[in-house]
Amino acid sequence: MLALWRVIREADPALTLVGEWQSPARRELGAVREVTMTESIALVAQKLTKSYGQVRALRGVDLKVRRGEIFGFLGPNGAGKTTTIRCLLDLIRPDGGTVRVLGIDPQADPVAVRARVGYLPGELNLESNLKVEGALRYFNDLRGNNTDWSFVRQLAERLELDLTMPIRNLSKGNKQKIGVVQALMPHPELLLLDEPTAGLDPLMQQEVYRLLREAQADGATVFFSSHIISEVEALAERVAIIREGVIVEEAEPSQLVSMAMRHLWVRFKKVVDPTPLAAVKGITLLSQSKDTGVHLQVEGEMDGLIKALAAFPVRDFEIERPSLEEIFLAYYKAGAKEEN
Repeated sequence: MLALWRVIREADPALTLVGEWQSPARRELGAVREVTMTESIALVAQKLTKSYGQVRALRGVDLKVRRGEIFGFLGPNGAGKTTTIRCLLDLIRPDGGTVRVLGIDPQADPVAVRARVGYLPGELNLESNLKVEGALRYFNDLRGNNTDWSFVRQLAERLELDLTMPIRNLSKGNKQKIGVVQALMPHPELLLLDEPTAGLDPLMQQEVYRLLREAQADGATVFFSSHIISEVEALAERVAIIREGVIVEEAEPSQLVSMAMRHLWVRFKKVVDPTPLAAVKGITLLSQSKDTGVHLQVEGEMDGLIKALAAFPVRDFEIERPSLEEIFLAYYKAGAKEEN
């Protein structure tokens, strides 16, 4: 057998005895597939761990974000969101695991990664003696003066940011606008944003949403953390929830909301017996008013309740959507049950 292999190996040195014989064409096809797969992923983290003394901030984070998508990263304070983002940029070093950002190991070449990423930290420190334009020109200098300044002015105008104002005179919201502008102005391939709309009023939040969608339309990938459920629903195509340093769920935002508890107030045209409603799976009757109203708790899908309500003379109803904290609690409870 070995003699036969030597003859074959001499005829085609590219063949290998491991697994299966591979011709040069087969190896080239495999390489193309590997490159294509790598190019379709903007960032990936595997088994990422990080501790601060006795505190385990990350306990094996696994993330994969596709190029061109808007990805939401959710979790309460202390869950590990900011630590994860900082590890992705090599601002801090993880204790274990691997990270690739735009196909690059940030520990091996952090400058190459940061040159292609627009980063907005959760706490942006700015020199208070500078004016807004001075701060933005400083950020531009750090990137090699490659920014189109007309685009910076356009961003500032859309966010109603006065470039001539001293930073020391700005509100928290206006300082946040500086952070948004400096992240967007180099037209990065990847945006890593930690609470991008913190401190902004609702109108400015909507403008930031539009800017991020426009960045996506231009080919950028957007990875952002948030505590605002409406923001996640408005922006994200996929969402990851991090709990105590571990990703506990990945889903579409609509799925997260549908899995959470909601409250429903129903008013009928006349007094009714709500017992059949309480018999529907996932429905709990919390209270019934003296007139014609009931207060229900809904867990899971609404389909069963809607069908049951069709048999009743409904005047109107009101749904209270869950807060992000309620969604977290629902997942935490589920995770605790699985662990037990």
